[in-house]
Amino acid sequence: MLIINGGDGTVQAALTEIHNGGHFEDDPPPVAVLPNGKTNLIAIDLGSHGDPIVALERLVLIAQSDLSPHIVARELIALRCDPTSHPVIGMFLGGAGLADTMLYCRNKIYPLGLPNSVAHALTAVALLTRMILRLKASFLPPEPSLLQISLRPEDSISGRYALFAVTTLEKMLLASELSGSGRGRLKLVAVEERPFSLLKAFFANMLGKLGGRRFPGVHLEESDEISIEGDNTNLILDGEMFRTQVGRPIVLSPAQPLSFVRLAA
Repeated sequence: MLIINGGDGTVQAALTEIHNGGHFEDDPPPVAVLPNGKTNLIAIDLGSHGDPIVALERLVLIAQSDLSPHIVARELIALRCDPTSHPVIGMFLGGAGLADTMLYCRNKIYPLGLPNSVAHALTAVALLTRMILRLKASFLPPEPSLLQISLRPEDSISGRYALFAVTTLEKMLLASELSGSGRGRLKLVAVEERPFSLLKAFFANMLGKLGGRRFPGVHLEESDEISIEGDNTNLILDGEMFRTQVGRPIVLSPAQPLSFVRLAA
């Protein structure tokens, strides 16, 4: 197995090199991930959390026996800024208000040296303060810009989104699973910049009902191709930042699946 030690950004860089570099031809080894970064959504999805040394010890034990019970296939996202470029490969993309909030946390909260859990809670409080009180200040996350999202030739949505995410991970956002409609391998959640829409999505996700019903201002979609366009809107694919431009959409599509090693939850 190939073990990656780091957060989502490190995993994304390794997956991109595996996909584009041809190092293993058509037979790459199964990938395991240690939770050793600021953001570990991919590791958590694979059942790897807590102390990375403990996770490594468990992987060493697994490697000495039959790997097959621990092997899972995961779909990957290929991001292209233009049709001729090599794709960047990842598993979770955050955009609009979510990306702005992630950058706010990275640039203004993490430097305070707080534990990750405290930093994330403080960021959430700052975001809700801006949304509910409609405040604009340099010490708060910025207001998201307008985003145009095309899912299929006949289907598109646009608006200002407090939360926009595309993923192939089984567990979406918090702990609930997004039930699939079978219309595509990329799962999309977009929540409009309204406090009640965000709260409805939050509680539905906590109750495991996010994919089971529709809520005003909450968009749940699946597609095999997603085109994203906007005026300088931030997008973050597993730690790497991209910025949209008018007339030059960023296109997401499924990449070749890889095998991963999943630890027992």
